[in-house]
Amino acid sequence: MGALDGRVAVITGAGRGLGREHALLFAREGAAVVVNDLGGAPDGSGSDTGPAQEVAAEIKAAGGRAVVSTDDITDAAGADRLIGQAIEEFGALHVLVNNAGILRDRTIINMTDGEWDDVIRVHLRGHFMPLRAAARYWRSQSKDGASLRPSVINTTSTSGLYNNPGQSNYGAAKTGIATLTIIAQEELGRYGVRVNAIAPAARTRLTQGLAGEPDTGFDSADPR
Repeated sequence: MGALDGRVAVITGAGRGLGREHALLFAREGAAVVVNDLGGAPDGSGSDTGPAQEVAAEIKAAGGRAVVSTDDITDAAGADRLIGQAIEEFGALHVLVNNAGILRDRTIINMTDGEWDDVIRVHLRGHFMPLRAAARYWRSQSKDGASLRPSVINTTSTSGLYNNPGQSNYGAAKTGIATLTIIAQEELGRYGVRVNAIAPAARTRLTQGLAGEPDTGFDSADPR
C-alpha cells in the first residue's frame, strides 16, 4: 500500500531535476502520473520529448501508471489540455505539482525585455494557468458532491526568499508564486483544496555554475 494509492497527479517540468524526482516518488507511492515537460534547455529554448518519455517509461517499467504531456503550460489551451488529459486517462485529478521553470540570469542593467518576460511567463504564468484549469475542475466536482481532497504544490525558491543578485526576474516570479499560493488557498479552501508551496534547494542542471560553482557535474544529492 502506498500513501498515494488511487490518486492522480499532474506534475509540470517532470522530465528532469526536481520534477523528475516528484514524478518517480509519486508513482512509487501509488499515484498515476501525468509527466508534463517541453524538454527545453535551461533557458527555455528548444524542445525535446525525450526526457518526459524516459520518466514515463521508468515509471511503467516499475509497475506504475504514467502518460506523457508536452503541452505548453503557459498557454491557456495547453493548460486546459493538460488537466483534461489527466481526467480522460485516469478518471480524475487529485494533485497538481507546479514545478516547471527556466533561468535567464542577468543584472537589472543588462537584462533584456525578453529575459524578463520569458522567466516571468514560464514561472508565474506557468503556475497560474494549470492552477486555474485544475481549480475549475475541482469547483465543479465539489458542487457535484465529490470528495477528491485535492492538493496543489507550487514551487517557489530560496531565490525568492533571499533575493539573489542577478536573478531579479526569477526572484520576482518566485516571490509572486508564494503570494499566489496564499491567495489560492483563501479562494479554493471552500472546495476542499489544499494549496501549499515549497522552496527547495537542490543541485540540478539549472543551478550548475551558480554562486561560483563550476560545471563539473552533479554531487551525490543531485536529483538530475
